[in-house]
Amino acid sequence: MSEAFEILLQANFWAAAIRIATPLIFGVLGALICERAGVLNLGIEGIFVAGAMAGWLSVYLGLPLWLGVTVAAMAGACLGLLHGCLTVVLGLSQHVAGIGITLFATSAAYFGYRVAFPAVTTPPRIEPFQPLGLGFLDAVPILGPALSQQTALTWLAFAVVGLTAFVLAKTPLGLAIRAVGDNPASVDAQGLSVAGLRMGALAAGSALMAIGGAFLTMSAFNAFFFGMINGRGWVCIALTVFASWRPGKALLGALLFGAFDAYQLRLQTLAGGVVPSQLFLMLPYLLSIAALILVARKADYPRALMKPYIKGER
Repeated sequence: MSEAFEILLQANFWAAAIRIATPLIFGVLGALICERAGVLNLGIEGIFVAGAMAGWLSVYLGLPLWLGVTVAAMAGACLGLLHGCLTVVLGLSQHVAGIGITLFATSAAYFGYRVAFPAVTTPPRIEPFQPLGLGFLDAVPILGPALSQQTALTWLAFAVVGLTAFVLAKTPLGLAIRAVGDNPASVDAQGLSVAGLRMGALAAGSALMAIGGAFLTMSAFNAFFFGMINGRGWVCIALTVFASWRPGKALLGALLFGAFDAYQLRLQTLAGGVVPSQLFLMLPYLLSIAALILVARKADYPRALMKPYIKGER
């Protein structure tokens, strides 16, 4: 038991937890923005894949890392706009359209990989983002060394949390986004475009999701391979509800999941094969489900979520 507790006091453990949480931070913020505007984006899993592929491939072809992140964000934004055309403009089912986007984006990314590298058995490598090595943080016990091991994309994720919270809470644009997710008719009555706000939120949110995917191929790893997203998009959908659509709680939820995941990896080592590894793999998901059950009943969800808006219709 003491060894299991000592894991929590190791800087490497928290460094791993933050690293695991980073793509989830981008993803849950993206889902939060979309849902605040009243649109459920179940295309997130495919957008993760597309962002991972687009960012990695652009860097492999010679673009700088930050331009690769930009390409990934643009790919995500385009998929978000496609989702918006189906759900906001045409009023189709957000569930069905989202699943369709996931299937389309995932298949397109895998097909593009096979076309670009038809005879490759080992994924080509790139030079990823390197840890910033902020030595002045080492004076902070445990957390300081953990943070100094992170790359620029992790710090970008933290910055986006603050920016999203500020925009949603303190700006007219944020008020309009929250209003269009709660009462789109009132937004329309003010002369604002409900479709425009929702399409913009989908583009911005999907761009963040794609950056989350790009983090995996350009920071956590240095290659693209099939199955690397591994359900992270669906986790982000659950974390959005856990966070009650608040950026600060979204950050907390992502970090908690990252800590659970990093912890189960270390518990497997301590168990030494006595306990089946699948039991440990289930642990972060079971804990996430339990946390979701506890908060879902009290969640203050956007009132117009998943409800298409038709002008003049009550």
